[in-house]
Parts: sequence; C-alpha cells; structure tokens
Amino acid sequence: MRNYEKFKEKIYKKTGINLSYYKERQMKRRIDSLIKRNNFTNYEDYYDAITKDKKLFEEFINYLTINVSEFFRNPSQWTILQKEIFPTLLKNKKTLKIWSAACSTGDEPYSLVMALSELVPLSSIKILATDIDKEVINKAKNGIYSKKSIENVPKHLANKYFEKIGESYKISEEIKKCVQFKQHNLLKDPYPDKCDLIVCRNVMIYFTEESKEIMYKKFHDALNDDGILFVGSTEQIILPTRYNLDSYRTFFYKKIK
Repeated sequence: MRNYEKFKEKIYKKTGINLSYYKERQMKRRIDSLIKRNNFTNYEDYYDAITKDKKLFEEFINYLTINVSEFFRNPSQWTILQKEIFPTLLKNKKTLKIWSAACSTGDEPYSLVMALSELVPLSSIKILATDIDKEVINKAKNGIYSKKSIENVPKHLANKYFEKIGESYKISEEIKKCVQFKQHNLLKDPYPDKCDLIVCRNVMIYFTEESKEIMYKKFHDALNDDGILFVGSTEQIILPTRYNLDSYRTFFYKKIK
C-alpha cells in the first residue's frame, strides 16, 4: 500500500500523534493489518472512513497505542519496588509524587496504590496516571478487570480490594480515589515536574531510538533530585549516564543531580 507518508501527515494533524516517532516497520505492519481487517485497500480510503466513523476511529487509536497490561506485571520487580524503592523514597517524606506514564487500562497505577498502601495510609497516596488513548482511560476509570489481569495481585490485596462481579473483578472505590487519570501525549505534551517516581513500562520498545532519547531526557527533567525511573523488563537503558541517570537496580534508574 502506497501513500503511507501522506497518511502519517493527516494522522498527525488530526490527532497530534506523530507516527514517525514509532518504529516504522512495526507500526506500518499493524496499521496495514487493521486496514485489511476492515476491508479497505488503501490509506486514503481508510483515513476518510476513520474521520467519519467514531467507532472506527476509536478502534484505530486503541490498536495504535498497543494496550497490553496486567496488575503487578513482572512480580519480582514489584517486590524490589515495595521492599527497597518505596522505603528509600519515603525516608525523608510522608507523601510521594508518582507518575504512571502510558498507564493503559489502569492496572499499573492501581498496582502502585496497592503496593504503597502496605507502607502508608491510602489517604496519603495520590498517583497521576496518563495515557494518549481516551478509551483506555475510560476503561481504567471503570476499574473492571478479567481474572487473568489480576492473577499476579497478592492474595490478601485481591481479597481486600476486588469485588467479583460475574466473571469479572471490580477494584474498590478507595483505590480508585487515589488515582487521577489524564490524557497525555509523551512526545508532545509537557511533563509533570518534581516526581519522586516515574513508572513508564513496556511502551518505549515501540519508539525509535531518537524518540527514546527525547523521552529519557524529559523523564530526567521531570524527576525530583534522587527520583527514580522504573522501566519495563525489555527496556534497559544503554549508557544511562547520557541522560544523567544512574542504574540503581535492574530496571530502576536514579536521577543524577
């Protein structure tokens, strides 16, 4: 299919999402398969359709932003967070400023609340959770999950904070109250500042090296002195000192002043 460049320009004008920041082969393959699945033969016709059909447009954004998530993903890393990172960050302060970037359907920020609730009262927990996709933010606000999504939640927390509704599980309102959801484009919008912890996991792998460099520098600037960046299990930062970050534990990087 031709005219991918023109399609990218139109998408950027319509959504603010710059497809050039994503790995091209990977992203183009995803979009091509979506176009074929909806019985279109070229980018132009497909673009015209998504501008007129809200459902088609939402499907495109949802598919584009690759939303795969689960609670306490990679449990051993959450153990380090709970036993080492949180206690270190809480040494000199009672409340932490935490940002869950590219939060998808809310599994991650809600996991952060539950993990932190073992150390401090819920009343002192406030997480900022952001994603580019409005649809997944709405799902996150609803807080209803499959059995598979909550498999890694420690049993005592699952019993305490989830209610079984049919085949699904609803997270409690007291956990939901601790999270503020906002739409945010990592490549375009301003970052929050003075964060003690930024969690951005399993999204950087989809971006080009140039885009990653921009984001790592912005993450550094968004961190408080001695703040920590927590990345995904396939996203170790090569030469983190380039971004004034220091490897603190595997997948955890500390800001260098």
